[in-house]
Amino acid sequence: MKLQEIYARKKKDIAAIEKELERSINVDHALLRETAAHLLKAGGKRIRPVFVLLSGEFGNYDLERMKHVAVPMELIHMSSLVHDDVIDDANTRRGQLTVRSKWDNRVAMYTGDYIFARALEIISGIPKPELHQIMSKAIVQMVIGEMEQIRFFYDTEQSIRDYLLRIRRKTALLIAVSCKLGALSSDADDVTANRLYRFGYNVGMTFQIRDDVLDIRGTEKELGKPPGSDVKQGNITLPVIYALQVPGIREPLRRELERIQAADGQTDVSAFIELIRSSGAMERADRLASRYIDKAIRALDGLPDCQAKRDLIDIAYFIGDRNY
Repeated sequence: MKLQEIYARKKKDIAAIEKELERSINVDHALLRETAAHLLKAGGKRIRPVFVLLSGEFGNYDLERMKHVAVPMELIHMSSLVHDDVIDDANTRRGQLTVRSKWDNRVAMYTGDYIFARALEIISGIPKPELHQIMSKAIVQMVIGEMEQIRFFYDTEQSIRDYLLRIRRKTALLIAVSCKLGALSSDADDVTANRLYRFGYNVGMTFQIRDDVLDIRGTEKELGKPPGSDVKQGNITLPVIYALQVPGIREPLRRELERIQAADGQTDVSAFIELIRSSGAMERADRLASRYIDKAIRALDGLPDCQAKRDLIDIAYFIGDRNY
């Protein structure tokens, strides 16, 4: 099932969120407006706003209230992408020039800061301190996750637990919080909100694992960037950790990683990619991603058998099977 088909039922509300995103970055400052619009026009799946909207259907759904959560969740995600591109020296994202590539690092950092600040400003429109506290704690954890990723650059001794904790902070928490805040902002009860949080958390773990597998398995056309981009930046992902556990693969893989690190990532990584592809590591990563999807679906047990629940299940399966 294609994501467009899954989104069809919420098409009108998603379009409203898109317009609100455009409005949220329509600042008087010409350069900020241009850089933020460039990032927004690069597109994206808008997974986080959709999870907010669907989770809101388990309470008293009000689109005007949902906007005050859905838009900030996407803006926080967007701001993290701009900052990531600076850290990673990335020139393209989704097949488009990054803000730091089209302008420069300083402009990119201030653009990310501005978008992040707008997220905080918009969510303040909901007079529920609990929502602000949940979001703030998640942002703190996201920053720690990013710092941990830097700390573990090119570290071949890191464990699977290190990796899972890192992606929990970097990716899974914001998706989990999107689900929980969508429910709470519509006055759903705490039990429902917590079930949706667990759903979002497990989907988020799958999302990042699939991303990391696709970086090895995908093509430049599919990814919008060259495969192997993670390792060029020093990021050791789950398929690499698994491959390092394979006798006969570990030592040649370590030598490849040392060579890539010595070249500061500015080198051909095709030999590295072939080692991972031949190790069985991606298949192991696929199996773990599937287990997280199973946990996500089970987290919805006990919720009403409504269309929103069926849509969440469909999106979870799409994320588990996606190839772009």
